[in-house]
Amino acid sequence: MCRNIRTLHNFEPAATNDEVQAAALQYVRKISGATKPSKANEEVFNRAVAEIAHITGHLLEDLVTTAPPKDREVEAAKAKARSAARFASA
Repeated sequence: MCRNIRTLHNFEPAATNDEVQAAALQYVRKISGATKPSKANEEVFNRAVAEIAHITGHLLEDLVTTAPPKDREVEAAKAKARSAARFASA
């Protein structure tokens, strides 16, 4: 499940709220062990996702770096190349 959590810091353009929300959802799914909570746990599950997304947004706003922002397309191409090399040898 956590494979879908991507680095969100220091990209141009900055991470969107949807990306932060998706990362928070993946985190809560991993920690809880459930991809879809039961009705009894749905409220607490959704509240955890919202709170983690909120805190993550603050974290991303407050982090500082001297490194130049990474380009999303370049990083995606690198990941695609790593994946191709990994699965070509399997």
